[in-house]
Amino acid sequence: MTVIPALHSEITAATNRLLATAAGLSPGELSAPSNLPGWTRGHVLAHLARNADGLLNLLAWARTGVETPQYPSTAARAAGIEGGAGRTPAEHLADLEDGAVRLSRAIRDHPAQAWSGMVRALRPPWHPAWYVLVRRIRELEIHHADLGAGYGPADWPAAFVRRELHDCRACWPYGRSAVGEITLLGEPSDTWHGLGEGPAVAGAPADVLAWLTGRSRGEGIRVVREGHAVPEPPPWLSLPAPPGLPAAPPDDYP
Repeated sequence: MTVIPALHSEITAATNRLLATAAGLSPGELSAPSNLPGWTRGHVLAHLARNADGLLNLLAWARTGVETPQYPSTAARAAGIEGGAGRTPAEHLADLEDGAVRLSRAIRDHPAQAWSGMVRALRPPWHPAWYVLVRRIRELEIHHADLGAGYGPADWPAAFVRRELHDCRACWPYGRSAVGEITLLGEPSDTWHGLGEGPAVAGAPADVLAWLTGRSRGEGIRVVREGHAVPEPPPWLSLPAPPGLPAAPPDDYP
């Protein structure tokens, strides 16, 4: 048994939570600003729908060996989001449901050996196809919170928080860090040393992840030594995937 069934189950659960939120949004709520600067809630939902299409391209690439980029270009990605942002609630919901069904079918039918196929996002590094599932969960959970419609970091599942903290650490941009140490209080409990020049901070895992991903201003984060303000976190997702991932799907991740 590999991690694939567990990740697929997480995608299904996260998708169902998102669809429940989307189904409750009125036209006015969809056109209202999201928590992402310059994007309405409609932009966020359009992005999630097109992200499903893009990740389907990557699974096809891994399955066939024929290069099929996630998006043709950054301009095409932006146009797809802008073009879908103004849809009606019913159109948004149908688009999200259609992408979810197609992605779930592709995961279910993906040949076992093709999970090791190497693909990439719009930027490096290359990563094995099984990590596409991790990336989809990330998109669903982070952007569900970005809707600002009742779902937030406090609602993130523990498995998601644990995995994203692991990957944040694995992709840490040392030369751009204004924090020196992070202590996670609770589960998972850990201390990250040697992160860069700056103060040591501490917080519960979900609060730390919200701060690191720019989804909070540092609520729940405290500076260990008095006299310092909570620093700005380094840029999130400096890499879309950690380097050195195993080619074959592991039994568990992380």
